[in-house]
Amino acid sequence: MVWQDLALMILNIIVGYALIPQVYHGFKTKRGNVTFQTSIVMATAVFGFAFVFATMDLYLSAGISAFNGIMWTILLIQKLVYK
Repeated sequence: MVWQDLALMILNIIVGYALIPQVYHGFKTKRGNVTFQTSIVMATAVFGFAFVFATMDLYLSAGISAFNGIMWTILLIQKLVYK
């Protein structure tokens, strides 16, 4: 494991932690508060980061980035379902 993988993983955990209240709030209020365009662009970009990290053998960062991509996808689904 290289130090960059650990640093990127920690930073991605912080980003993912920031998304948890937004996802919870969406389920609680039954509203999709994040715009469709924002959620689709962010989900695509973060899954792209996960792919790039995996190709660089930065598997911790790839895993956490994939989790963040899932969180953005949930926000996208909330926007579609709750309108």
